[in-house]
Amino acid sequence: MAQLPQAVPDGVGIDEHLNEIVPLNIPFKDDNGKEIFLGKYFNQGKPVILTLNYSDCPMLCSLQLSGLVSALKEIDEWTSGKQFQVVSVSIDPAETTLKAKDTKAKYLNAYGKQNAASGWSFLTGTQDSIKKLTDAVGFQYRFVPETGEYAHTAALIICAPDGKITRYLYGVEYPPQTLKLSLLEASAGKVGTSTDKILLFCYRYDPHTGAYSLLATRVMTFGALCTLGLVCLLVVPVWYRSMRSKTKASGKSNPSGNISSDQSISPAS
Repeated sequence: MAQLPQAVPDGVGIDEHLNEIVPLNIPFKDDNGKEIFLGKYFNQGKPVILTLNYSDCPMLCSLQLSGLVSALKEIDEWTSGKQFQVVSVSIDPAETTLKAKDTKAKYLNAYGKQNAASGWSFLTGTQDSIKKLTDAVGFQYRFVPETGEYAHTAALIICAPDGKITRYLYGVEYPPQTLKLSLLEASAGKVGTSTDKILLFCYRYDPHTGAYSLLATRVMTFGALCTLGLVCLLVVPVWYRSMRSKTKASGKSNPSGNISSDQSISPAS
């Protein structure tokens, strides 16, 4: 997995704000030029992938968004807008709505899934709005006048439906299983199939590797529960049939429930 670069310019990096709430009242413009608040994409019961990029970025942003598309395509049964939302915010206050719209079209075309457009938005905003958001999520970047570019790192910020930051995924390549488990975790297991929820139970995020690792104890616990359930499915029906057979046999041998004639008390002589 690609990791956060070891050497970055001063004033550039990520200061993780895990479990903090992203301000949802920050104004932006969507890729159609409509003024909206960031909260539009939250509180829908879906986790949110937040990315901070800009369209004129010469390399890093395109590598990151291409890496995100590659990972999302591998999660075959999930589509943006259904199981999750993607919100890409430009860190360049000079970026136009038209430019953001063209960038959206480029990555949606690469994504290639039907009905995904409603689940991936590219936002532009003022310097004030951008700074409020980047400060809130700990995204540190700076403009480099000599090159006319922005120095920044690459990270996906995974948020719960209410805006709480639950995970940072660094680099420009994202293992599909890591991304999927991050979204499952952010949704508290409310999205995905039963199998997905079992995977979430058996894996735990390892911040040292930036991926989810299999927990042997949880696998053993799950295996024991499955074994117990299987035993119950096999044994209980047999026990139930045995009890019914005994009850029927008892009823046939003494249908009236009275004392039989050979057991009656003889009259006194």
